[in-house]
Amino acid sequence: MDVVTTDEPSRATPDRSPDPGAGHARRGARLRTATRQALPALLTYAAIRLAGLLTVYFWARSIGMSPLRELTRSDGTWYLGIAQHGYDGYEKVQSNMAFFPLYPGLVAAVDRVAPYGPRAAGLLVAWIAGLAAAWGLYAIGAYLHDRRAGILLAALWAALPHGVVESMSYSETLFTALAAWSLYALLRRRWLTAGVLCLFAGLTRPTASALIPVIGLAALAAIVRRRDGWRPWAALLLAPAGWLAYVAWVGVRTGRPDGWFHIQSAGWRTHFDFGVYTYERGREVLGSPESLPMFLVSVVVVLAIMFFVLSLIDRQPWQLLLYSGLLLVTTLGAAGYYHSKARFLLPAFALLLPAAVALARAGWARAVTVVVALTVFSAYFGGHLLLIWTKSP
Repeated sequence: MDVVTTDEPSRATPDRSPDPGAGHARRGARLRTATRQALPALLTYAAIRLAGLLTVYFWARSIGMSPLRELTRSDGTWYLGIAQHGYDGYEKVQSNMAFFPLYPGLVAAVDRVAPYGPRAAGLLVAWIAGLAAAWGLYAIGAYLHDRRAGILLAALWAALPHGVVESMSYSETLFTALAAWSLYALLRRRWLTAGVLCLFAGLTRPTASALIPVIGLAALAAIVRRRDGWRPWAALLLAPAGWLAYVAWVGVRTGRPDGWFHIQSAGWRTHFDFGVYTYERGREVLGSPESLPMFLVSVVVVLAIMFFVLSLIDRQPWQLLLYSGLLLVTTLGAAGYYHSKARFLLPAFALLLPAAVALARAGWARAVTVVVALTVFSAYFGGHLLLIWTKSP
């Protein structure tokens, strides 16, 4: 590293023009350091998810079912259909245009170069995205608290009751990765990175509607305060671009501006009713002998609200609070698919921060005990969701 030791350099001072090679070397060194620091979180996440996958594999084989098929069923079938055949016509009762394009697009790209078929390609994309999400969660936890909190945040996310979805050909892991890294970049005031990642998140899931206002509001605040020059302006424009582009494309394909929303309402029977459906269905579930998955969805919903209150008490950064709050509103405020509410809340990873911080302060012995117990339950329940439960997770 060059060091200037005098106020005025001598005439003999060599040219200090930027060295591209040195810049690449520094970036490479930083990446290696970041990878080494995040490695415990990535290994912990992978181990927890591997436990879940092995449970599904041996359970499925013991009852004559295909693990690969079960890991790619339900929404995975729709995504794989888009990856192989593209989007269908609007005239279908349930149009696949309800599903956003980035995840199936990546699956199609991997399928073209990998020799294992579309099902394996779908799982590969989801698993790599899961590791990227775990890294993003670790980065946020370590930045706001310490490395132990970051590791435990990734571990708790892996060991959620519906964590098996993170190992399926679904788009939740990809969206969570993009959202986590976008929020991390926002916390670090890396506006271009936050905006670009939010753009891609908007091409992944409709729940990007919870991320876009966070980026936009933060950018507007920076603009009003005249901070960071033109970069907040760029983030403000980039953040909604992906979501708006896809919704506009569906509008053109359907011949009506509200095309995507109409597909959701008419074909998939889901619309925003300010939580009336969620409240009434939840009350029915808790007041009748429902199955285990339905009961656990109700428990997850109540815990999610509780953890949001704890996040407020802990004074989380407003960016994370707003993101979690909007995800809760859009998930619980929408009618339909009560059995999938817990899965829809998987990207609300910031709700787990209070638990991660508490476990980090409790010490490794207590933290490991809790995580192992959660892993065992998550593995069993994931197998139940895929092999016993007949609806989508």
